Amino acid sequence: MGAVAVAGSPGADETLPPLEATAGPVDVAIIGAGVIGTSIALRLAQRNPARRIVVIDREGVAAGASRGNAGAYAFSDIHPLASPGIVRRAPRWLLDPLGPLALSPVYLPRIAPWLWRFWRASQPARVAASTRAQAALNRLSAELTPRLLASIGAMSMWHEDGNLHLYESEAEWRSSLPGWHERGEHSIAFEHAQGASALEQIAHWQPGLSAQFVAATFVPRWATIDDPWVLVQRIAASAVALGVQVRRAAAEALVPAVDGVRIATAGGPALMARQVVVAAGAWSHRLARTLGERIPLETERGYNTTLPPGAFDLRRQLTFPGHGFVVTPIAGGVRVGGAVELAGLDAPPNFKRSEALLAKARRFLPGLRVEGGTPWMGFRPSLPDSLPAIGRARDEARVVYAFGHGHLGLTQSAATAELVAALVDGRDPGFDVRPFSARRFA
Repeated sequence: MGAVAVAGSPGADETLPPLEATAGPVDVAIIGAGVIGTSIALRLAQRNPARRIVVIDREGVAAGASRGNAGAYAFSDIHPLASPGIVRRAPRWLLDPLGPLALSPVYLPRIAPWLWRFWRASQPARVAASTRAQAALNRLSAELTPRLLASIGAMSMWHEDGNLHLYESEAEWRSSLPGWHERGEHSIAFEHAQGASALEQIAHWQPGLSAQFVAATFVPRWATIDDPWVLVQRIAASAVALGVQVRRAAAEALVPAVDGVRIATAGGPALMARQVVVAAGAWSHRLARTLGERIPLETERGYNTTLPPGAFDLRRQLTFPGHGFVVTPIAGGVRVGGAVELAGLDAPPNFKRSEALLAKARRFLPGLRVEGGTPWMGFRPSLPDSLPAIGRARDEARVVYAFGHGHLGLTQSAATAELVAALVDGRDPGFDVRPFSARRFA
């Protein structure tokens, strides 16, 4: 088995060896080496080190959304993107090509069915059901994440410094209150600062901000990780130490057979497995389609810029709800990113979106140094109701889905790993996974 780099050294992905032909089926094949796939591999190996597990990825460990995301464990982020509020604001946002939400006109015909499902998911009863399910999954992950990190010696990378939501007007803050009330009903702690003392309290939570904010909400249990890419490399290395194999291969199709499920790959050998876990992020629906299952998975393209150490004395992650972006402490530096672009998997990146977010951040953080930044674009795998797909394929019980986590892949990775491990083992997960079944879109 080739080594999987643990440190943040460049070129780590290039150490991943290609898939080789195997004699007989492996016990479990996991497609996707992001934070979801590697966490599942680790949990399966921890439960049974004798099990033969192979993880394959088209590029390498943490090569997709897990490489450059905001690095936040957003356990309080329980509301689906599809909601009446978003539907009302979307037309105004879409008028700004560099705003919080952008939709490529060329891509509109392809994404129209997904948008229709998104609109249906924004109806109040559906929003309430999605919120309950999301809150339950986040609670489970909040319990399990410290265990996962401790098991790989990574607790020093975890920082529970909280998150600060910042509001530019009284109307913006008041419109947020129903959402905070609902979080409170799910036992999520938070603290408001509003009125005459707001500026002083905001400066206490985060010095150096613009004086234009009139209110803020602090969420104490929000956490960040030093660097999500380094974390996933460490998860993968810990799984490898328990016998998991990680290989480079592009899965193209799933073919049920008598002794397992055959994974056809592009230009390489097929891999036969007794059970398969599909955790391929934004590409997962293409594999599901080879089983005859059409799952409305889309990609929310997110942009960011990572600034080097010394860019700003950032005490915790900052969220700017009116603009759809965050500013996060990452590996001693600062990562500025967010927003949503609906343009599919094939369109080239539009890094003007990264530049626009950086300009906004500089306006809100006057002392921010923006020199030496590295722009990035990643694909968030998103289903219309913002819930992931976790559960068995419709017509093939030997295939388990684990994808579509949208903005919450890192947040929900530990819970997803535990639930998928139970399904693979044939155990009762002790958690209601029915709201996450991909069959809800049938």
